[in-house]
Amino acid sequence: MFAYKPKSLLLSLPKHISNSQIFLVNSNSQLSPPLSSLPPRPSIPQTKQAHAQIIVSGLAADSSLISHLLCFLALCPSTPFHYSLSLYQSIKYPSVFATNNMIRCFAKSDSPPQSLLLFSSMLRTCVKPNNHTFTFLLQACSRALALNEGAQVHTVAVKLGFGGYVFVRNALIHLYCSCSRIECSKRLFEENASSRDVVTWNSMLTAFVRDEQIGAAEKLFEEMPERDVISWSTMISGYVQNGRLEEGLECFKQMREKGMRLNEATLVSVLSASAQLGLHEHGRLVHSLVESLNFPLTVSLGTALIDMYAKCGCIEQSKLLFKNMPKKDIWTWNVMICGLASHGLGKEALALFQRFIDEGFHPVNVTFIGVLGACSRAGLVSEGRRHFKLMTEKYSILPEMEHYGCMVDMLGRAGFLDEAVQLIEKMTVPPDPVLWATLLGACKIHGSIELGEKIGKKLLKLDPTHDGHYVQLASIYAKARKWEDVIRVRRLLVEQNTNKAAGWSLIEAQGTVHKFVAGDREHERSLEIYKMLEKFGTRIAESGYSPNVSSVLHDIGEEEKENAIKEHSERLAMAFGLLVTGAGDCIRIVKNLRVCEDCHEVSKIISKVFEREIIVRDGSRFHHFKDGKCSCLDYW
Repeated sequence: MFAYKPKSLLLSLPKHISNSQIFLVNSNSQLSPPLSSLPPRPSIPQTKQAHAQIIVSGLAADSSLISHLLCFLALCPSTPFHYSLSLYQSIKYPSVFATNNMIRCFAKSDSPPQSLLLFSSMLRTCVKPNNHTFTFLLQACSRALALNEGAQVHTVAVKLGFGGYVFVRNALIHLYCSCSRIECSKRLFEENASSRDVVTWNSMLTAFVRDEQIGAAEKLFEEMPERDVISWSTMISGYVQNGRLEEGLECFKQMREKGMRLNEATLVSVLSASAQLGLHEHGRLVHSLVESLNFPLTVSLGTALIDMYAKCGCIEQSKLLFKNMPKKDIWTWNVMICGLASHGLGKEALALFQRFIDEGFHPVNVTFIGVLGACSRAGLVSEGRRHFKLMTEKYSILPEMEHYGCMVDMLGRAGFLDEAVQLIEKMTVPPDPVLWATLLGACKIHGSIELGEKIGKKLLKLDPTHDGHYVQLASIYAKARKWEDVIRVRRLLVEQNTNKAAGWSLIEAQGTVHKFVAGDREHERSLEIYKMLEKFGTRIAESGYSPNVSSVLHDIGEEEKENAIKEHSERLAMAFGLLVTGAGDCIRIVKNLRVCEDCHEVSKIISKVFEREIIVRDGSRFHHFKDGKCSCLDYW
């Protein structure tokens, strides 16, 4: 039997194991009347009522009844620790059954290491442990990330002959997984192939997923002789957490085709994938499943729905859900604040933040990313300065790169370039290239040639392979009509063989995601899409549109530049959207990069001449185009 030799205590996020459905009540035992009327998993008030009946009946000294009360408390999701302890201490000679349940209560409490002290006391009083004892002890060690202590428990379990019990092996696999000892988990899993149940497989699957070994997880998942809802949920979660969103959604589709029941963890993971991809139709489908299956609107599920609708452009639906949620935690508020910020609703985001404070919540770093982002996108400079000061001075939150990024973007857009430079120079951490690039973009907006040139040269030294820096610097020179410098930077761009980020746009239609890149002709309806582009051109020209080709840095003629802009990915997605949606339907597009100036102007005109609302989520924020206007008010 493999036993890990303790070396050090490693930290990792704990994850609860319990799917073994361990019930410590002896199936042959007959419960006395005060307990016989209780359901299998009574609530704490029901357990206390039964306790009161025991006392009134003069049976308070009956150790068997008190032990069973402890068992009921150990099975509760949240155990009242002090009440459990008082019950245990009232038993004159605790049995292994009573002690196991108290160990389990300790394991679920805020002081899981107390389980080990109780176990030591148990051995001193000559009460013999059983396999359940070690299962709960190992759960306590997993919660406390107590690798050394867990390894000692492992050794004792092996010596006493309990190492081969499947529940104990499952708890051991989970322990080593929690403490980032994946190889130890794997050795235990492989040690005895005949002593495995579905929980064993799930524990190993979880170990691979948490260690980001998705390939190993996929292989194990395929080999599983039996899969339950936890197996599917773990695999879906693994895909989503590792950015393989489409595969996560495909796995969810297969899960439903197999007729598996859904759990909350699955739904939260799938909502997260839908949110990140901006798949409104899919997100709505999941929401309808939540309602049809009568899932309670828990904090986790409600927060995931709010996030999904916000990231799919339906901020009003997010606000309605937020308002109707029976219970909210700090992350619910953070998601709503960040959602309002991404839609440019700065004043609403600040008002919500004030409510958040008034309700007694303490902000964290993510809260202020939302708040400062809201100020940046809405141009609320004085409010941004005030909240940045509030964050550092009142709440003692050290600014991170994201906070500085929001402030530099806010100050730069508003024209406070010198103040932005001073902020960067006073940073407690070295500024990254993204921060300087943000300021370079502001220099382009405000025509600050000298500062832009200085920052541009700095960026070319810091990150010479990023094409965007050359583009920004060349644009600044072009705006100042310094054509020789434009040519010089363009040559550098070619010579450096830079890594150009491929721009793409997604649009969801009839349950399928369609992805376009600039000049894309691979789509099955490509001919129709390009005919629609021609129709675009005619209609927007009649509205007085004149192309802005400043974003095209290729050394080609003006006509070729205009043609290149016409085939940008979001325009192809927009054309396809007009083909496949009904009259008056909203068109939703997700971009990985910021929308260019020309496409922004074209989108406004198309929303008017085709009488459609167009919602674009670009790499920075949402743009709601309607009746020839954009929600950003051209401040982007």
